[in-house]
Amino acid sequence: MDVQIAVLDYGSQYSQLIVRRVRELGYYAKLYSPESLPTLKNLSGIILSGGPSSVSDADAPDVNFEVLQALNLPVLGVCYGMQLLNQKFGGNLKPGTTSEYGPAKLRIQDDSTLFNGVEENSQIWMSHSDTVATLPEGAKILARNEEGQPVSLQFKENWFGIQFHPEVTHSHDGRQVLKNYLQCLDTEPEFDVEAFKQEILKEIVEEVGDREVVCGVSGGVDSTVLAVLLHKAGVKIHPIFVDNGLLRKNEVEEVQAQFKEVGVEIDTVDASDRFLDALEGESDPEKKRKIIGNMFLDVFFSHAGDIQLFAQGTLYPDVIESATSGSKASVIKTHHNRVNRVMELKAEGKVLEPLSELFKDEVRALGRSMGVPERALNRHPFPGPGLAVRCPGMITREKLDILREADDIFTSTLLRTGWYDKIWQACTTILPSKSVGVKGDVRAYEFPISLRAVISEDAMTADWVEIPYPILREISNKILNGVKGVNRVLFDISTKPPASIEWE
Repeated sequence: MDVQIAVLDYGSQYSQLIVRRVRELGYYAKLYSPESLPTLKNLSGIILSGGPSSVSDADAPDVNFEVLQALNLPVLGVCYGMQLLNQKFGGNLKPGTTSEYGPAKLRIQDDSTLFNGVEENSQIWMSHSDTVATLPEGAKILARNEEGQPVSLQFKENWFGIQFHPEVTHSHDGRQVLKNYLQCLDTEPEFDVEAFKQEILKEIVEEVGDREVVCGVSGGVDSTVLAVLLHKAGVKIHPIFVDNGLLRKNEVEEVQAQFKEVGVEIDTVDASDRFLDALEGESDPEKKRKIIGNMFLDVFFSHAGDIQLFAQGTLYPDVIESATSGSKASVIKTHHNRVNRVMELKAEGKVLEPLSELFKDEVRALGRSMGVPERALNRHPFPGPGLAVRCPGMITREKLDILREADDIFTSTLLRTGWYDKIWQACTTILPSKSVGVKGDVRAYEFPISLRAVISEDAMTADWVEIPYPILREISNKILNGVKGVNRVLFDISTKPPASIEWE
């Protein structure tokens, strides 16, 4: 399937969200570095993403403007992309009197197709510090914010710029803006999950050839869909499930049963002592993640021997938060599947990541198209480092045992009350400092447990779920009375951002 829309990545944390929104509207889009523009063929449109840089920076990322103009395609610049286009056409920017981060109101002032169906005063989401000072010759302002600053420009026919981010749900009519831009294309929508699946299967066969693929599986949605995808591609696979000592209660048995149901035979390796010994005494979250990521590779290599190709279920949030997409995005946290050794293997052409441009819901749709059971697809996300990221500070076997029991109570109660499927991810975290309490008229100096439940579409943003108080009371009572070592239960009501979903 030919790519219809090229999204040039200037380092925004939301660049891939643009890709996703375009796919939702039926067009096949992919993310590319700006430097790759001269090599791209058979496109229908180009979107320039946002990014953390200022166009006026000495090392600001650029675009080959001659090539962009020669392609003669509809172009949309988003935030940094709009500022870059303004500069390339001959306009100027200036630092804003204040940075704009958050909601603003859209004031449409020109009857442009870009804003067909968009409400006046619609909320838009801003994230920038520079603003337009002068316009290029022939450009016109399509919309402003409530302070009168330009937030949308038209440079020429079907060449638009918007200062806000239409890809995030906080821009209430952002989807409509993208839809209006896409209607400027000469091609019709042709993206669907089935066609995308066939494209991925074709790419897997071409990349793997006759090599054997060692596939790391965890039982989560991502690795389950990955294993089924490789199985359907007909390549030689060796799926390995590692018990790293950081799994939830009864997880080994549940994962083994799940893969048996989808028809993929897995090889289970108990490496719990190796992981826990390596983590002993370490409290820094980044170091813990890197220890775990490297230990996974040690276990895979020692168990599988010479690995010709290593496959993992990396998703796009893992890539962008680890800042390993090749863009200028900031490091939020290093995911276990993006440690240096993984990146070295990638450089050698020995890593296969067919899902690395997808978000969780897209992976679920892909799995559904291959007949993966809904029970497996609707399983809440569970981080690769496991309970390590739910145990801030130093990890001990005692704290892990407490965490497993509390987590089991939280999850089983959500399942029984019908709330599990209303929640995108539920997390139980054991906090690193003990608190004073009273049990049986005796002082209890024990750990607090924090419960977290969020809704999200893509893990890039999340909001907390208002679980009914009676259910929270039941969960709290069960944990306080049934889990030894806990004397306090908290409920986390933080959004992402500024908090992340997991504590580490």
